Amino acid sequence: MPRDGDLVLKNAAALDSFGHVRLSGVGEWLAKEIESRTGKEARTTVLGHVQRGGTPSAFDRWLATRFGLHAIAAVRDGDFGTMVALRGADVVRVPLADATARLKTVPLSLYEEAMTFFG
Repeated sequence: MPRDGDLVLKNAAALDSFGHVRLSGVGEWLAKEIESRTGKEARTTVLGHVQRGGTPSAFDRWLATRFGLHAIAAVRDGDFGTMVALRGADVVRVPLADATARLKTVPLSLYEEAMTFFG
């Protein structure tokens, strides 16, 4: 919830199976705030749309939250030109130039391994 505002909801009438208000919409609100304050385009990402591997697990949701917290810390620290990444179990900042310096492809051996499951 914004410090000086109300709970942000996409649809206040939508309830979950327990009768609680379904939380959603803060990402769009935040993107608009970022755009209005910085003059830079901001977009939201929905984990389920990006993941494509089924329903997000608890780890997926926790990791997304960790990435968000570390991205906010990078902005707070003025560490622009970096992105957050997972190295082992640690979330680290990586210079964008390093992250985009070379094409990272999936090794052919992993595709061959996957063929075991998909024929």
